[in-house]
Amino acid sequence: MKNQTLKFYGLTFVLFAGFALFAHQSSAQKAKQNWRPNIPKTWVDAEMEELEVPLADPIASPKHISAADYYRIPEIKIYQGYPVYAPGKEPPGYLEWLKKQEPQIIFDASKLKTVADWIAAGELVFHAPIGPDVVTPDHHSRNPKWYEKSGTNMLKDGRYPYAQYIVREKGKVEYGGFSCAGCHTRVMPDGTVLKGAQGNNADDREWALFLEKQGVEEARKLERNFYGAPWVKPDPQANLDQQSLAEIVGRHYVIPPGVSTRQGTATALPARVPDLIGIKERKYLDSTGLQLHRGPVDLMRYAALNQGMDALSSYHGFMPGGKDFKTLPDLSKQERYSDEQLYALAMFLYSLKPPPNPNKFDALAERGQQVFQSEGCASCHTPPLYTNNKLMPVDGFTVPPEHKKKYDILPMSIGTDPRSALTTRRGTGYYKVPSLKGVWYRGPFEHNGSVATLEDWFDTNRLKDDYVPTGFKGYGVKTRAVKGHEFGLQLSPEDKKALIAFLKTL
Repeated sequence: MKNQTLKFYGLTFVLFAGFALFAHQSSAQKAKQNWRPNIPKTWVDAEMEELEVPLADPIASPKHISAADYYRIPEIKIYQGYPVYAPGKEPPGYLEWLKKQEPQIIFDASKLKTVADWIAAGELVFHAPIGPDVVTPDHHSRNPKWYEKSGTNMLKDGRYPYAQYIVREKGKVEYGGFSCAGCHTRVMPDGTVLKGAQGNNADDREWALFLEKQGVEEARKLERNFYGAPWVKPDPQANLDQQSLAEIVGRHYVIPPGVSTRQGTATALPARVPDLIGIKERKYLDSTGLQLHRGPVDLMRYAALNQGMDALSSYHGFMPGGKDFKTLPDLSKQERYSDEQLYALAMFLYSLKPPPNPNKFDALAERGQQVFQSEGCASCHTPPLYTNNKLMPVDGFTVPPEHKKKYDILPMSIGTDPRSALTTRRGTGYYKVPSLKGVWYRGPFEHNGSVATLEDWFDTNRLKDDYVPTGFKGYGVKTRAVKGHEFGLQLSPEDKKALIAFLKTL
């Protein structure tokens, strides 16, 4: 009887425990299916003032528009996107079919119920363009020569993965190229697409072909908008009004895929396109460590600024997107992402994973790891992130005492070309220590993308003035030294090979 009683109570306990577990799982599942994040405000005046590392000349550090003005700007509606094909590759009657499609708004935050929903919605934002233009018979997306001249990467089925067509009004097809995906999409050697990576679109060559169609005055205005830094002495654009259209176009055309003259840089000082995979682990954003990154809201602000809002900022009185470069334009004609869209975008970027690494950790890589350790590489490229997330001052910049209290700064310079950090709108006087994770699928390297491969980076010849850069060279440049970061250059050929083999496993 006693044993039977014990069995009864044991069975009762098991049933109760099982029911409790089921109830807990059901409750958790229900909560998971009704997940609603606490969306932070993208634009808060006091927080925007502390968001960025001051520029090398702090007098020009940007004063961003007020939160009141920011939230007066209309929110973007995100419409269904359709693939762009190279001429001759699209399905028969494709453009006419697109004209018959009804406009479909595909981002609706009220319908997002799970974490997965928000991540998927963020991917929509990643592809959503700003300021799409109408597709006419002579639009560049319909012109075979545009694809040939730019030499851009295409998918095997003829799709162009860096932009999309959208229909916001039935019967009118628009081309949307200014999106996050435009720069941060990489076509891999096997034809697959890697989203969020260091892109390999021929962005500047495409821009060069666009500028060819503009008059020289319009081209000069656009150059001043994107790259003007008139407080720098001597003014980097001092001779812009003397440059011909051919010269302006030529300065862009020599910039290779993976490198971009994004706004705030310069045609002589482009930026290596950053890899967004693993961005959650980065404390500073941009090669120059321009912006702090402490969580999703900082990434939201970075996206907002880089999709047009920084053009409305005042740099010591110079407003890149302002009337006569001085005053705010009509804000009702601008566009901005909503807080919900930016939060979803941050979730998507945080979710990105690197592709499977084909480089195995073999005996050669193991030897390379030993070289990595013995050479002290880990002091800056600290595992497991392979960066210490610190800033390095460039030659010619004196670190202000207050910076040492606010930022993580290494007390050393590694001798790389300081101009991007000193003479542009993104120049803070620093370069950040980059992560080495994913170098096997990235390239070109160095903050200006001057070398194409790791092998080139460890070539001692790059320090010589007669070196021919394998990445970005510069307009009219045949040879130039790629100086700085001399660590590892004196290794034996065998040790270099082993070190590179290890780095490619990261």
